[in-house]
Amino acid sequence: MLSLAIDLGNTYAKTGLFDQDTLLECRNRLTVSELQQYIAGTLPARLIFASTSRSEAELEQLFGAEGRQVLALTPTLSVPLEKLYDTPQTLGADRLAAAVGARVLLPAHNALVIDMGTCITYDYVDTAGRFHGGLISPGLRMRFRAMHTFTGRLPLLEPPADFPLLVGKSTAHAMQSGVLNGLLAELNGLIAAYREQYSDFQVIMCGGDAPLFETRLKEPIFAAPSLVLVGLNRILQYHAS
Repeated sequence: MLSLAIDLGNTYAKTGLFDQDTLLECRNRLTVSELQQYIAGTLPARLIFASTSRSEAELEQLFGAEGRQVLALTPTLSVPLEKLYDTPQTLGADRLAAAVGARVLLPAHNALVIDMGTCITYDYVDTAGRFHGGLISPGLRMRFRAMHTFTGRLPLLEPPADFPLLVGKSTAHAMQSGVLNGLLAELNGLIAAYREQYSDFQVIMCGGDAPLFETRLKEPIFAAPSLVLVGLNRILQYHAS
């Protein structure tokens, strides 16, 4: 029985097609119409969504044809984690799915889950299946946009193709160095701070900007580009069983 995990943003979707626990293929940057065509071509029996832009009822209307199960990861949906979080109703679906995915991929380890998307999230989940919470930080492109938006003369830049040298020789280079080297220092510093509080854990990283930093961190990490999709599939299995 095929299942499809879907991380649906405001514009594009990322999907993972699963046969039980096996990830068969991933697709990126699908529009809603392309996603509908893909579903019609693969005919999964079950779908699960993490969506920042559409309601559960809208997802059911768009994708619930042919009697298939459509599940949306909402704050009220039960998951195979205990949420040690003061405001679980505000906990983002992507953070929760990534934490569940960390339990699937690293079942014998406590995990610090770092998701480098629009914002960067750092969340701690332990081997007992407890989500402790974490922190949220501005993402890579958000930092470039903030410098452009809140100053009069700084340009709007994209991340460079190569990691910048520390000492910038132009304004653009200085901005790129500040964002990327500053973010690298943040990552290393926060991992060290977590290490002081929770000494025994594995760092697991996902998100579109993760490849820029994976090999530059001071300690080894577990790179998992499909972490959110793996977590969504586990939640779908949890509700099917």
